[in-house]
This record gives sequence, structure tokens and C-alpha cells, in this order.
Amino acid sequence: MADCRRVRLLALLLSLSSCMYFTQGLKAPSNSNDNLPDNADALRNQGGPLQEGKLAAVAGASSPRRGSGWKLAEEEACREDLARLCPKHSWNNNLAVLECLFNVCVGSNDPKFESVAVEVCKSTITEIKECAAEERGKGYLMSCLVDHRINITEYQCNQYITKMATIVFSDYRLICGFMDKCKDDINALHCGSINTGEKDVHSQGEVIACLEKGLVSEAEDQAGHYVIKDDCKKAIMRVAELSSDDFHLDRHLFFACRDDRERFCENTPAGEGRVYKCLFNHKFEESMSGKCREALSTRQKLIVQDYKVSYSLAKACKQDLRKYRCNVDTTLPRGREAKLSYLLLCLESAVHRGRSVSGECQGEMLDYRRMLMEDYSLSPEIVLHCRGEIDTHCSGLHHKGRTLHCLMRVSRDKGIMDNLCQKALQTLIQETDPGADYRIDRALNEACESVIQTACKHIRNGDPMILSCLMEHLYTDKMVEDCEHRLLELQYFISRDWKLDPILYRKCQNDAARICHTHGWNETSEFMPPGAVFSCLYRHAYRTEEQGRRLSRDCKTEVQRILHQRALDVKLDPDLQRRCMTDLGKWCSEKTEPGQELECLQDHLEDLGSDCRDVVGNLTELESEDIQIEALLIRACEPVIQSHCHEVADNQIDTGDLMECLVLNKHQKEMNEKCIVGVTHFQLIQMKDFRFSYKFKMACKEDVLKLCPNIKKKVDVVICLSTMVRNDTLQEVKDQRVSMKCRRQLRVEELEMSEDIRLDPELYDSCRQDIKDHCQNVAFGNAQVIECLKDNKKHLNQRCHQKLFKLQETEMMDPELDFQLMRVCKQMIRRFCSESDPKNMLLCLKQNKNSELMDPKCKQMITKRQITQNTDYRLNPVLRKACKADIPKFCQQVLSKARDDTELEGQVISCLKLKYADQRLSPDCEDQIRVILQESALDYRLDPQLQLQCSEEIPRLCAEEVAAQEQTGQVEECLKVNLLKLKHEGCKKEVLNILKESKADIFVDPVLHTACALDIKHQCAAIPPGRGRQMSCLMEALQDKRVRLQPECKKRLQDRIDMWSYAAKVAPAEGFSDLAGQVLSSPAKNYILSMMSMCVVLLFLMGLLCGRITKRVTQELKDR
Repeated sequence: MADCRRVRLLALLLSLSSCMYFTQGLKAPSNSNDNLPDNADALRNQGGPLQEGKLAAVAGASSPRRGSGWKLAEEEACREDLARLCPKHSWNNNLAVLECLFNVCVGSNDPKFESVAVEVCKSTITEIKECAAEERGKGYLMSCLVDHRINITEYQCNQYITKMATIVFSDYRLICGFMDKCKDDINALHCGSINTGEKDVHSQGEVIACLEKGLVSEAEDQAGHYVIKDDCKKAIMRVAELSSDDFHLDRHLFFACRDDRERFCENTPAGEGRVYKCLFNHKFEESMSGKCREALSTRQKLIVQDYKVSYSLAKACKQDLRKYRCNVDTTLPRGREAKLSYLLLCLESAVHRGRSVSGECQGEMLDYRRMLMEDYSLSPEIVLHCRGEIDTHCSGLHHKGRTLHCLMRVSRDKGIMDNLCQKALQTLIQETDPGADYRIDRALNEACESVIQTACKHIRNGDPMILSCLMEHLYTDKMVEDCEHRLLELQYFISRDWKLDPILYRKCQNDAARICHTHGWNETSEFMPPGAVFSCLYRHAYRTEEQGRRLSRDCKTEVQRILHQRALDVKLDPDLQRRCMTDLGKWCSEKTEPGQELECLQDHLEDLGSDCRDVVGNLTELESEDIQIEALLIRACEPVIQSHCHEVADNQIDTGDLMECLVLNKHQKEMNEKCIVGVTHFQLIQMKDFRFSYKFKMACKEDVLKLCPNIKKKVDVVICLSTMVRNDTLQEVKDQRVSMKCRRQLRVEELEMSEDIRLDPELYDSCRQDIKDHCQNVAFGNAQVIECLKDNKKHLNQRCHQKLFKLQETEMMDPELDFQLMRVCKQMIRRFCSESDPKNMLLCLKQNKNSELMDPKCKQMITKRQITQNTDYRLNPVLRKACKADIPKFCQQVLSKARDDTELEGQVISCLKLKYADQRLSPDCEDQIRVILQESALDYRLDPQLQLQCSEEIPRLCAEEVAAQEQTGQVEECLKVNLLKLKHEGCKKEVLNILKESKADIFVDPVLHTACALDIKHQCAAIPPGRGRQMSCLMEALQDKRVRLQPECKKRLQDRIDMWSYAAKVAPAEGFSDLAGQVLSSPAKNYILSMMSMCVVLLFLMGLLCGRITKRVTQELKDR
């Protein structure tokens, strides 16, 4: 063995010569580290022994007789040792002989090998305390120097250690301790031979690559994977970590990517992991070789398991990791501290809490977050738990994050994803945190680039507000379809963890901790369902001070922003989707357009399950307070908002004012169809629950609880409260039961409900078939359907007729609730009735109906309402009040036959008209009947009984007068003139009644009054109207030959006398009261009364005379 010391000396010389060669011969410090390994690899890959190159020349330089063919095995001093220690087939390879004899490794315990390092790295060892303290002779010094080679500043030492590392990493057997730890695993995985010669010694670096793949396979739980021993795992990761700064040290990757490095990273200098990062960035380029891509993926997967395998990341974030104690978490398993995900979560948590993390570290984190988003296979949990979904739905979509987005789409649209896969996706989104910078999601970035350049160009690139901007432009003209899909897929997961919206988290983290008892950014709770924290926040966002804890102003603003954006899609509300999954499938499976699913759920509110109904109800209640949550509605209504509601819309706090403004301006010219439909839909939804109308709820909540408990539907609550208000008003109660603020809001609600029949569900349900039969082509809104039903009320079913009658009764009592009247006569009300009491609005319009300034359409509408009023005294509140005592006194027979909620067709009013002719009504009632008589005398349509009984006679005899539509009493005059031609007894009776009524007052006979107007002025000016006084005056003037009446007046009067005479014949008094009435109402009543008085006196005298005679006769008889 003494002679064999030469071999050791030769090995030592080889090491020294190699060191000297690299130190003296290569002095270009900028790229020496890059070229040296390449030269060595070239030598190794030539296939011949090392003597056929520079290393052989160096070895041969120690002896003048050793030429290019010299072999170490030929030395006499070594033959015995070679025969004893080394297999014969290795003798032709000097390096193989050296490996065999010397077992060269970094951890060699040969003191002479370490002595080279001590000599070359003397000052460096002194500076590195860990290495200076290592025990000598066991190879630990070399191992320590390799570990700290990045900190070695001494040039010669750095070159020596670097070269030794290059040689070591070319063959796993040259790595100290590696053989001992991984021998069994290498054999088990069939990664290569541990015996020299069975495989090319220079390809042994692939064994490490094989072990790395085995480690990845185990992490992904692939079928048939082998469990590597823990010691070998650590050794594999240690090797990967030591080779992290220079891609030459990863021999398998280096050989796989040599051409790709020249193609993509030619100008990227080696060292500090720069080449690795460059290749990572080009991993999915089409021209990237498959072998290189596979090797890069393996290395990336190792980085995922231990961040230290990335030299640049470990170096850039070293201080920050220490600062925020990211690697000292004793609550976690030891292996997890090194995981890339843990590092990212820990440092992202610090960033989100507003702590300072170096820009260099944040840059590295950004790169690796993007890397994880681009390639799903780097996340073992995704590969393990989402394997089925990937195979079924996402095969062939591996590049640039497409597979991850495919999985997101499966989870969002189909809802069939395994819980573990869903959780793995959610965890990955938290680790990568694309909400903080959209550029992390390459698929989203590429899909939305054009939208960002146009719609969001005012926002700094990479700002978190970019995602918010994209959401604001969702479903707009600026949005493109691909961007829309990628955005919703990402937002689906962001919406399930409130922390993934960095702006929301920054503004609300204190509020969430205070109110919702949340954990830190990188902490999760298994007991808190997705979206629970945000649900907690938005429930408190709209609370008043009286209701308890509220959010800070900044947090509330952010919560509102999120609500406005996420209301576009029910899938962005985890709580809503989770509770309503069944109902969505049952009721809304065909509703696929934006916003339709929520509208559908609201439409079927009564049919939903209790959990779904609660969450939909709560969201609708929030919308009533802040309608801007309905982003699609606000977009559709933008023109009318800008024109009529901009002051309300600009308010930061919306308390239902904006929706109220939209309802009031629902029929402005700026209002488009989409906006009208949206506003009406919201009004309809409000009818389902009074809580859905925020202003009404706040104004009347106490009144509802006190006066209308157990009533939920808004329409029922409105009816309940308005009935109480009406009763208290009619009874003139001093302290009304309904509060003033509630009465004001109740008024607003009643006015809104009058606009659309659908806002009165009870009426709408009762008349649904009639609407279909008679008003099918009439559009809803503007009370048009209600007006159509009024026009066709004779053809309605009984239930609908009754409900409509009730509505008309309410409208007549309160004309403001008559939407059509108020709309058509809006300008006339301003002109004639601006100072009138709203309750007397119709009365005011009737009084000004015949004004020259009256709008024809309004006049027509007033006439329609007068016709309606005259069909039933209950529809005329003024008459009803004035004739309160007269109606039951004189018309009980009519009332006894009447049914509730059914028109009396003017029978009561006809009854009162007859009593008016008999001058038996109370003064107030008489005044009201006079007005009705005057109005109906001008327009026959205002006399329901006349129109009903003469429906055939009027078209036959008075067609021209009807066509003229002059409304000057010509139709009535025509019927009077043609009295003898009337065939229908009912019509004849009504005309006779008109004649009878006209005796009572000349104003009831417009034709006669017009003809005699001048004579009345001259002959009867001092006589007050009413009770037939002016008519008697004209009759006396007619009989007085000294008075000369106008020819037309004289002719009309004579005609009336003839008509009255005929009426007396064909319609004799039916009783003594009628007879007395006829006498009293007769213009010749003075003459009649005089004659009757004379007759009475004559009879009295005759009685006296006869009585005396009788008495005498009786006396005479007595005398006998």
C-alpha cells in the first residue's frame, strides 16, 4: 500500500493541477463560471478516457514518460491494488480507477484531499464560522464549502469549489452520503446501477432525476408509486437545493435543455438561478422541446415542495422570512415550513396586513405565483384530487393556465366537482392570490388585454382595481366573451374567500375581526362556510346606529362595491348558491341571461325552500335600500338617472331614494324599455313583503307590528293601514292610529300601486282571465290594463267586477290614486286645480270641464269618470255624504235589492232625481242632485238608466245627435221630441222622468235654458233658481199677453207644455204623494191650488147646509 500512495499523490496532483488550470488559465470572471462546466462536460461526453483531453494532459504533466496513451492501471505500483479492489473492465478508464481506489467524494475523509481546500480557501474558511468549526478528515469541510459557495468571495476558492461541485453533481456516487441514504431507493426505482461499468459513468446524473421524479410521483399519489425513505428524500431535496444557483449543476436538466437555453436564454448569464427562471418563462413556448419542458416541470415541482430549491426566491426573501417568522411555526409539521405555498401565504399575509416586504422578494413571489397559475401539475393537491375532473372535462388544455380555468368553469357551471378538488382549487387561488395582481393569471391576462387597454387604461398596470374595473364593465359593449368567461371563473373562487380581494381585506380586516370574529389572512376555519365573512359584513353594512354595530365608512364603501359587482351573477354569492341550488334547478334552469336567475328566484319567492327564501329575501331587502346593487338595472336606467335622478344617485348613502325617483319618472321620454321592465319587476317583488320596500319599512315598521301583525305581503299591509287611515279620517278621529310618517309613505306606496295592475296582486289574480280575453294587446303600466277593464266592466266575471268596483270606489274617494286621470290631466290640474285639495281634484276638474282652455283628452277622461260616478252613488263620495239621510229614507226599496261590490246602474241616483222633482230632498242633497241633473242633461251618457233603457232607441232616432258629440243636450232633446215614437216602455219612462225633472228647474233643461236665457235675465232676474221658481216665472210670462218673450223661448216653452200634458196622460200619478208632487211641481200650481181651494170651500159650505137640514129633520122626528 506504500507504493499506492503515489496514486493518492497523483489524485492530489490532479486536483491541484485542475485548480491551477482553472485559476491561471481562465481569468475572465464574468463568464468563467459559465464556461468551465461546459468544457468539462465536453470532455466527459467525448466517450473516451480523460487522458484524451486537457485533464489527461494535466495528469500526464507529472511524468515526462507519460504520453497521450498513458493508463494509470499500467503503473506497477498500482497493479496489486487494482486487481484486489477494482473490477477489470474499469482499468482502461483512469477516472474509473481513481473513483475505485480513492472513492472520490465531497465528503471524503482523506485529509490530503481536504488539505487542497484548506490551502486554496484558507481565508474563506476563517470567514465562514460554520466551516471553520467542522471536524477535519471526514469530508465535512468540503460539504460545508459547497453549501456556502454562493458566499465565497475569494476568486480561487470560488473557482475550485465550483469546479468540484460540477464534477460532484455529474454523478450521484460522488455526492457525500448520497449513496448510503439512497442506495435502496435507487435499486427499488430502477433508477440506475450502483456498480461502475454497468452504465456509462457520465450518465449517472440521470439517477438523481429519476429519484426526483419518484419523489414527485409520491407527492401526487400516482398509481403504483414507491415511497422513498425520509433520509433519501432529504438528500434529494438537498441536492436540488445545492444545484439551485447554476443550472449546470442539475445535470439532467442541463443536458435536456442545452439547445433550448441557446434558443431562449442565450444572453442570460449563468448563476443565481437566472437561467432556470428564463427557461421557466418559456416553458410553454411551442418551440420548447418536450424533454426540456418535462425536466423544468420536475424542478418546479421540487420548488413547490421546498422553496429553497429556488435560489433566487430563497435569497430574495431570506430576510423577510426571518422578519415575519415564516419558518419558525412550531404548530406545523416540520416539512410544511419549506413548502412554497406556506412561504407565499405567510409573506402575502404580511403584505395584506400592510407590512413591508422587500420589492425584490415581492417580485420573486409574483413570478412563482404566476408559475403556479400557469401549470396545474405543479400543485400536487390539484393533480391528486382533481384527476377525474381533468380527465373528463379538461384534457388537452394544459398550457398557460387553461386547465385551471377549465376546472374553475366545471366548478362554477356544472357544480359537480369533488369537495377535495374544490378545496384544492380554493387553496391554490389563495396561494397565488391573483386578486392582488391580475397578471398572475395568464389566461385572464391574455383574454382581457383588449378590455383593460380600453376600459381600464386609467388604472396602473397590476393594480388590484383592474379586476374591479373589469367587473364594472361586465356585460357591457366593451367586454369580450373570452374575458367575461375567464373573469367570472376567477371571481367565482375569489367570492368564496373575502380575503382574496385585497382592497376589501385592507379596508375591512379590523371590522371583520371585531364583528365577524375572523382569523388572520393565511388562517382558515373549517367551521366557517364559503362567503360567510362577507355575508356577515354586508349584513352590518346597512345597519343604522340604533340597530347596533356598524362598519366603518371605508369598509362599508368596499362592501357596497363588491355587492354591486357580484349581484350580476348568483354564482358569485356563495351563500345564495349553496342554499338555492335545488330551487335554481327546479324553477330557473332555463334562465341563463345575466341577472335572470336572481329575478327568477324573486318571482318564485313563495315557492322556494325556507333557507333559499330567507337568503333571497335578505338580498332583496338590501336591494330596496341600495338599488345600485342591481348593476344591470342601473346601467339600463342611466339616461333617466342622469336626467331626473342625478342628485339622488350621487348620494353615497342610498336609502331607497333612487328607486323612488325611478318609479316617479318611470314614464319619462328618457326611460327605455329595459329600465321600465327592471323598475316594474322590482316593484312587483316589493309587493311580496313590505320589508322589500326600504322607505316603507322604516316609516311603518312600528305601525305594522302594532296595527297589522302577522301580515307580511306589502299589498295587504298597505290595505290594512290605508283602511285604518280612511276610517279614522271619516270618523274625524283626533289622534289617528297610523303615525304621520307612515301616512306619508303610505301615500307614496298607494300612488305607486295605482300605476300597474300587477302591483295589486289580488286584483290581478281575479282579473287574469278577463285581461287575457279583453285586454290582451294592452301593455301593462300607465294603468292601461285597469282602464281597459273599466271600459269592459260589463263583460267581466263577477269576482273581477267586484274587485274593480272596490278599486273605483277608492279612486273616487281619493282621485290622486286614479293614475290615468292624474296622468292625462296633469297639465290641466296645474292650470285649474293647483290649490285644490287632492281629495277634491275630480270635483275641481268637473267644474272646469267646459272651459275653453280645457284639454280635449282631459275633458274626455273627466266625462268617463262622471259616467262611472253616476252608475252608483257609492262612487260619488260628495253625493254620498250630502244624501246620507235621504238615500235610506226615499230609496230603501232600491237598496234592499242591491248587492255589495256591484253597481246599482244609477238606480239610487234616479230615485233621488224623482224626489228632487217632488222637492222633497234635504238642501245639501238637493244641491248635489241638481248638479248631476245639469250634467246629465248636457250628456245623456251621464244618465246610466237612460243609456241602459234607450240603448236601442238612441241609435235609431238620434244617430246624428250622437255623432255630433256636442254634449249640449241634443240627444235628450231628440228623445223628448220623439217621445211618441219611442217603443221601449223603459226608455219612454225615463224620458218622461226627464220631463218631470225639468219642471223643477230650468237648468235641468239645457236646450230650454239656452233658448230662454235672455228672457230669464229680463223677466226673472230677481227670482232665485231652484224648486221650479224660474220655470214658473217663465210660464206666467208666457200667459201674460203684455210680456213678449223671444220667439225661440216661446216655442220651446209651448213644446214643454205639450210634453208635460202628454206626460200627465201617459204617466198618471201612481199615488197621492205623486199627485201632490205633480201639483207642487206644476207651473200652474197656483191656479190648481186655487181651484182646489174653491172646491174645498164649496164642499165645506155644502156640508154646513146639508148638516142643518139633517139636523132639523132629526128634531122633527123627535118631536113626533
